Amino acid sequence: MLRTAIVLYPGFQVMSLAVTSVLEFANVTARRDLYEIVLLSEHGGLVRSSAGFAVETQPFDRRRYDTVLVVGDNRLSDASPALITFLQRAAKRSRRIGGTCTGAFNLAQAGLLDGRRATTHWLFAERLRREYPKVKVEEDRIFIIDGPVWTSAGMTAGIDLALALVEKDAGIELARELAKRLVVYHRRAGGQSQFSALLELQPRSDRIQTALAYAREHLDSELSVEQLADAAHLSPRQFSRAFRAETGQSPAKAVEHLRVEAARLMLESGRHPIETVARDTGFGDRERMRRAFLRAFGQPPQMIKRAAAG
Repeated sequence: MLRTAIVLYPGFQVMSLAVTSVLEFANVTARRDLYEIVLLSEHGGLVRSSAGFAVETQPFDRRRYDTVLVVGDNRLSDASPALITFLQRAAKRSRRIGGTCTGAFNLAQAGLLDGRRATTHWLFAERLRREYPKVKVEEDRIFIIDGPVWTSAGMTAGIDLALALVEKDAGIELARELAKRLVVYHRRAGGQSQFSALLELQPRSDRIQTALAYAREHLDSELSVEQLADAAHLSPRQFSRAFRAETGQSPAKAVEHLRVEAARLMLESGRHPIETVARDTGFGDRERMRRAFLRAFGQPPQMIKRAAAG
């Protein structure tokens, strides 16, 4: 059983506790005890959360932990000397150590991110870069694994990080089944942007949201207005009018944004040739994809692929 410590401190962001639910249901889904979950704090006892309620914790100790995760807060409180000492000791004794959301600041204060790639909530990424110049901050990432050090973006990205932990420990099939039980998409890839084309479009109605979700799941198809209108149960004319009214752009432009987002993710994974990416994301050929990338990012796919590899 993998003993996993979740490190809390006064004012911790309550959503960070979602990590414990992932590990709990990993045990339930696997029908065996994969993880022992231990909530730790400097003094032990009740620790008050950002939402005002308190949770019971154990004090820092010298037990060995397979994994140690320090959570974030809403105010970027400085880590106490005891917390820094604990994290530094844990980094030497544990298989891996991580921080969710602004927990990356605690790791940085302990010197554990020096020379490493890391991410945090996009609101605080520039501050992390400014205050800890030795850290290679990549703000537009869901989570990052750099050797034994894991960091995630804010809020629900901690769930993605925890699902990735389970996948690493127990395999992709268990992680997929676990995601189903939690009613979330199978974990977003670490390289995925913190910003989603679907979120930026922000359609109001269920019908337009359904059409966009259909588009994202069928990017390798033509995705004509007729197809999208059928998914939304509207006529093509009604659909085009409603789509522009709710998103401020045409269906064709929105589909291109979705294709570009998916293509960039595939390129940054480093596992796919450009021709494969163009085909699987519906561009059809690399020249059409190149023009779309120049419109979206001002640089061609090759440059993004090389930058990710570097």
